[in-house]
Amino acid sequence: MSNWQKVPFDSLFLTPTRNGIYKTAEFHGRGTKVVNMGELFANDRIGKQSMERIELTEQEKRISLLEEGDLLFARRSLVESGAGKAAIVTELPEETTFESSVIRVRLDQQKCNPLFYLYWFRSYNGRSAIMPLVTGVNVKGIRGSDLAKIMVDYPTIEIQNRIASFLSDYDDLIETNQYQIKLLEEAAQRLYKEWFVDLRFPGHENVPVVDGVPEGWTKCTLDDVIDFNPKVILSKDRMKECVPMSALSTQAMTLDSNEFTTTTSNSGSKFQNGDTLLARITPCLENGKTGFVAGIVSEEGAVGSTEFIVMRSKNINPYMVYLLARTEDFRKTAINSMTGSDGRQRAQPDKIKAYPYILPSRRIIESFAEIVSSVFEEIEKKNFQNKKLSEARDRLLPKLMSGEIAV
Repeated sequence: MSNWQKVPFDSLFLTPTRNGIYKTAEFHGRGTKVVNMGELFANDRIGKQSMERIELTEQEKRISLLEEGDLLFARRSLVESGAGKAAIVTELPEETTFESSVIRVRLDQQKCNPLFYLYWFRSYNGRSAIMPLVTGVNVKGIRGSDLAKIMVDYPTIEIQNRIASFLSDYDDLIETNQYQIKLLEEAAQRLYKEWFVDLRFPGHENVPVVDGVPEGWTKCTLDDVIDFNPKVILSKDRMKECVPMSALSTQAMTLDSNEFTTTTSNSGSKFQNGDTLLARITPCLENGKTGFVAGIVSEEGAVGSTEFIVMRSKNINPYMVYLLARTEDFRKTAINSMTGSDGRQRAQPDKIKAYPYILPSRRIIESFAEIVSSVFEEIEKKNFQNKKLSEARDRLLPKLMSGEIAV
């Protein structure tokens, strides 16, 4: 065990904790980038991601802009494990602020290494310090004033730097893979738009338009090409993978297998590799939580959140289903289908099924699959590499933080 000193967390602060900015709807959509809960839960390093924007006054900027090295903590969460989730601000290409459900901690970098404390709060010691602070019934949360008073491990700055550097090597590789995944998915999305939205598919110049669609293409609805919530029969009492809502990304197709659990229950949504998962509940749908199922071990399939709409290809291919689900028009249709009380609205599959669709010719469908299948396979491979890297990092984390392994 380590003989590190313990100190109150706020003894390392450069400035007091601060909750993020709240602005009403009329100030959204322009101005300064803002870190919201979607970015915080999806990323451990925050800075270069695409974000929403809000308009700030100069006074608001003076007190709420982020700096590199700031630690961000989730002030509120629907689940207990999410309360107090930590991330660090890295590169900031432009002015960026943070919303009201986020706590900012700015450490004195003459005394400590913020990256070390990101890893500390991800360790058993850090989570054990956070959990007693969590309060609330329907919404779990922590207070900045309580966070400031917890006792944290305080090794020498030299040890902090070495541990942070050692662990960040793994995260650097993971971040590189994530960036490459992003580029691959964006390329697939651009190709989908070019072929099936702009109708600039190979040979389009020589295909006549008949009744408003290319010859050989057919007007239909999504119900004709996608099976919504298909029946999946899973063996009773068999241990199976369980995919929670937290495993879905707001920005990428990959599922975070670190969030998977196992269960013998068959309750919830059921799906197989190649299916698309669409979050149907607010705010997850509006935030873009959509995933392409890959890497499920059992051929039977897996179970997941009851708030997933499962979409499976019938007359197109699985890649087209996922890429369609990421298009702006589809997302607007899904959001407009939502019904229910404020805060608990859900998209309705029956309304989404009626979405008009132009079914391409079989030749075009097969040609598209030939091109993008390799892209999806490369994304799955890089996601698997990230899983192994994060597992290796997480095995080292408790040993480094306990002093069992010296660096």
